Amino acid sequence: MIASLLAATLLAAAPTPLSVVKSGNADVQRAANAPGATVESLATVVEKFVDFQELAKRALGDKTWTSLTPAQRKDFSETMTGLLRASYAQKAIGQAQADVKYGKESIEGTEATVNTTLTLKKDQIPVDYRLYKQTAKADWRIYDVVTDEVSLVDTYKGQFQKLLSTKGFDGLLSTLKTKRAQLEKENAAQSAKGSSATGGSAGPGK
Repeated sequence: MIASLLAATLLAAAPTPLSVVKSGNADVQRAANAPGATVESLATVVEKFVDFQELAKRALGDKTWTSLTPAQRKDFSETMTGLLRASYAQKAIGQAQADVKYGKESIEGTEATVNTTLTLKKDQIPVDYRLYKQTAKADWRIYDVVTDEVSLVDTYKGQFQKLLSTKGFDGLLSTLKTKRAQLEKENAAQSAKGSSATGGSAGPGK
């Protein structure tokens, strides 16, 4: 009797897809609006609830993923995770002042969708979050973001298929590594600029 009550309590307390998205957005806005916020600091917050590896795997497609060696999967996952962390966090900083309204939550087995509307200045943008969990007892994690009916997974999937057909997997990976390095360099420069500005304003003679 006690065991069943405890199990029911734990089940009721388990985070729902909606609560995961709400708390995630709140954490992102808090981090983005913090003094000295950088893409890297924000990316650290984002990856707590966004599964970049799952996003990358789904974008590549099961057929290609299963054809890769363990070393290739590891290399691809690490490269895409670095790229996605940087680009996702960069976008989140730009939306830090947005107002988010939450719609319905739909759950089918281990997949779920949470509907939201983002209001940025005078624009209202529908943003749907797609979540999954590996097992019935696992936590919900975001693996796709659909902005104004454009899926992040589908967008990458289309780009990957074009590169795979013309350059093969090695060419795709090389392109992604170049893009990741470029994006991380830009973010590092922005962080350095922000730190310099902050330090300069507090320095002697200023």
